Amino acid sequence: MCFESLCVFFSDKSSGFGPVFEEQPVDTIYPEESPEDKIIMSCRTRANPPATYRWWLDNTEIVIGNEDDYSLMGGNLVISFPDRSKHAGNYSCLASNEFGTLVSQKASVQFGYLDMFSSDEREAVYVKEGQGAVLLCDPPPHFPEDLSFRWMLNEFPEFIPLDKRRFVSQTTGNLYISTVRASDSGNYSCFVSSPSIAKSVFSKFIPLVPIAEREKYPADIKVKSPDTYTLLGQNVTLECFALGNPIPQIRWRKVDGDLPVERHNISMSGSLLHLYDIQYEDEGLYECEADNSKGKDRHKVHLYVEAPEWVEKISSSERDIGGDYIMSCLASGKPKPHVHFLKNGRMYGKNHELRFTDLTFDDSGMYQCIAENRHGTIYANAELRVFAGAPSFEWNPVKPKLLGAKNGRVVIDCKPRAAPRPSISWSKGTELLHNSSRIFIWPDGSLELLNVTKSDEGKYTCLAENDRGRANSSGSLSVTDATKITLAPSSADISVGESARMECAASHDPTLDLTFIWSLDAHVIDRDREHYESKMAGTSSSELLISNTQLRHAGRYSCTAQTPVDNVTVSAELVVRGPPGPPGGVRVDEVLTSSVRVTWSHGTDNLSPISKYSIQYRDVQAQQDWRDASTSPVNVEGNAEMATVINLTPWTEYEFRVIATNTLGTGPPSDPSPKITTRETRPVVAPSDIGGGGETSRELTITWMPVQPQYYYGSNFGYIIAFKPHNDPEWMRVTVTDPQARKYVHKDSKIPPSTRFEVKMKAFNSQGEGPFSISAFIYSSQDVPAEAPTIIEARTLSATEAVVSWVPLQLQTVEGYQVRYWRESVENEASAQRALVSSRENHTRLDNMKPNSHYLIEVRAYNGAGYGPASQRHKIYTKKAPPSRPPKIIGTKMNYSGTTINIAWEQVEPLANESTVEGYKVLYRPEGQPSGMLYTTVKQSIDLPMKKGDYLVEVRAHSEGGDGAVAQVRIAGKNTFTLVCFYAQ
Repeated sequence: MCFESLCVFFSDKSSGFGPVFEEQPVDTIYPEESPEDKIIMSCRTRANPPATYRWWLDNTEIVIGNEDDYSLMGGNLVISFPDRSKHAGNYSCLASNEFGTLVSQKASVQFGYLDMFSSDEREAVYVKEGQGAVLLCDPPPHFPEDLSFRWMLNEFPEFIPLDKRRFVSQTTGNLYISTVRASDSGNYSCFVSSPSIAKSVFSKFIPLVPIAEREKYPADIKVKSPDTYTLLGQNVTLECFALGNPIPQIRWRKVDGDLPVERHNISMSGSLLHLYDIQYEDEGLYECEADNSKGKDRHKVHLYVEAPEWVEKISSSERDIGGDYIMSCLASGKPKPHVHFLKNGRMYGKNHELRFTDLTFDDSGMYQCIAENRHGTIYANAELRVFAGAPSFEWNPVKPKLLGAKNGRVVIDCKPRAAPRPSISWSKGTELLHNSSRIFIWPDGSLELLNVTKSDEGKYTCLAENDRGRANSSGSLSVTDATKITLAPSSADISVGESARMECAASHDPTLDLTFIWSLDAHVIDRDREHYESKMAGTSSSELLISNTQLRHAGRYSCTAQTPVDNVTVSAELVVRGPPGPPGGVRVDEVLTSSVRVTWSHGTDNLSPISKYSIQYRDVQAQQDWRDASTSPVNVEGNAEMATVINLTPWTEYEFRVIATNTLGTGPPSDPSPKITTRETRPVVAPSDIGGGGETSRELTITWMPVQPQYYYGSNFGYIIAFKPHNDPEWMRVTVTDPQARKYVHKDSKIPPSTRFEVKMKAFNSQGEGPFSISAFIYSSQDVPAEAPTIIEARTLSATEAVVSWVPLQLQTVEGYQVRYWRESVENEASAQRALVSSRENHTRLDNMKPNSHYLIEVRAYNGAGYGPASQRHKIYTKKAPPSRPPKIIGTKMNYSGTTINIAWEQVEPLANESTVEGYKVLYRPEGQPSGMLYTTVKQSIDLPMKKGDYLVEVRAHSEGGDGAVAQVRIAGKNTFTLVCFYAQ
């Protein structure tokens, strides 16, 4: 650390200076299980002569050399073989040289540890699907507190990904699941890491067992950050997580202001609010809101910003002997810091200032001002040096060449270095000067001349004298012509977007350079080159061009003509008229179901009267863009300060803003009003697209399109369903409380099948019921088919295929047929293979069967209500498998004319469990294509026509169980061939 007040002090002397800290000790955590056998506490200063160092532990000086545990390396303290019982505590470093002593900031040495989790088994957690779950981490004893937490599922290192449904609190380590699903079943372990000591441990597994009973639950915040105290400039993370089904949405806001722009971030689907570089204005009340379709929950947390902070610090100083001096430092913070002083490392004063009168050399030394409260300690360091000496102009002589403008004012400085304070006298040539109407010698020794003329030119000498000696310094004064404005800029009145030009000219002494400086309201125009352009017009005039003028460019423009000797200034006014500024103080009252009253105060009209106001609104929850509001009156005049906004939606959270317009345009909008929610009323929108019908037998399924949330118009929203058989006079009514529901199933064993029902629906909320929808007509479910099909035929086609046919049922309710088949005595009925067939068909092919096996087959009809009774089971026996060995190619021969080629192979002998060979199939196809000419033969050879290009010949045995493995021959060109055999597995 370098204290700036010391870094450049005494740069004018070759003598030394007191210590200046460049590196100080910092808080250190030493892992108890660390393989390192030492701790190094840093302390380094810049000093001349070099500093010597001492160290203290808890207000006791460490004697280096008496104990083997401690040694010095430069200014650093080395602690060997650290031991908690001997070496834990607060350390400080003292650096000293002949100019004084400084004490470093205190730094702690602490010993970190993280024990293992308990070996006791964790109890299983049983949770209904849809409910939330909390798995407790319960971390083992540890130090320090800055742990990080993750959770594993079933095995290491399968860490659970976090999302809007799952959250791990970095405060408690607990795992929160907002809505438990069947897929969450498993064994969970809390994985704890201590970054300070680089160690991790994990707990015994906790079984989570979801129970199949899905319901919906309102949002319930379970992770709540407590009221938080933080220091200025630090970062803070606030946690908020809710259980509930559907998964709650989480939003953050600052109750008494806005979240800090560009210094906050929201992550983990809203569960974490990060605040960066905390400032005092960030203090206040923060609210987390969680909501789903079943309800809302809120939690507020107060953030307090506390820290000691310097308002005024001491700085190094050199003071004259015998003089007076006040050394003061002020600190702010919450709670108010205690301030005290050290001199050369020892207590010197217990308030915020030191007062010195009649300074002596003994007052020289190193001073430290220390401010501390419960949150920390801050230091300010300075060196005070008391000086005594004869006057000297070595470092600050009188300027040798002085210039003054005719009829102007000249001040000649005389500032020798001297202590005690010297007496000052002035002379011109040999004439001693005294105070008069034109000549004045200031208390600090400066000489002032008024109404200067050519006769004032000459040599001026300053003489300084004290009890230690005397010295003088001289400079020559020359008088030049005064600078005068000859053309002043003119005032102008323009509108936003227009341009303005200002001109300025001056006369001046021809021996001096003349420059022009333009300023606006006493601020020099040196930026905003997009709008300003200044240029010289010759050697004695300047012009300023202001293009695309904005409201901020209005004001008093000054032109200053300046030489090295004098300057003169002249000004002009620029008036810029433009669109009005934003209205202020927007408030909302008289809140009804569909209207509110908005009031505001006039903003600036920017010199053009306001002609009208317009009001905009936006739905806060929908996060929609701003929209123009309908108002009463329709046209809001420019002198109005209130209007009624109409056609709003009941039970909706809104915010409003106001925009002013004049003849020059429309201004920026006001700040948004405080958020308000319109009053509740009974709903007016009914569900739409009512439909449904029968699904399972003795059930009536009713479906609809739910009402959109903006039409709920109140809390506790739900639906009333009324239904009855078409000709029945009495209605049945049921209530559905889930506003997002889309389906209701009425189960009643007395519901007749295929019966026409009339259905109508309406919405309700806490204020009452809305109107019924238009009636819809649906049919109850039909009964399952009552008859079983009769199988006509079932026969095998090969080792893996069969065909089955049946007599179709003459029932209109049949939608199709299901064929089931399985191996007798080998497979159970539940694992049967299934084939679905349309009601228009009465046969199907069965595949994927096992060779040489007994199969049972049954057929049943089905419709939307389910499956009817099964047919009598039919038994078939699949054929043996086809030969598994391919034919062995033994010869290829082309005839003399080259028109055919003969392919020959050995007879394929099937295995005992394979079908007898009935013949051979030969596929002759172009290479790269799947199809070609297929030949069959009972012989062991075949003649094939020669063709241009490359061809493949595939030969396989054929049996009643199907085709066997293939052998392949490649024919390349007309007169050559290549033999390639591939054997089936």
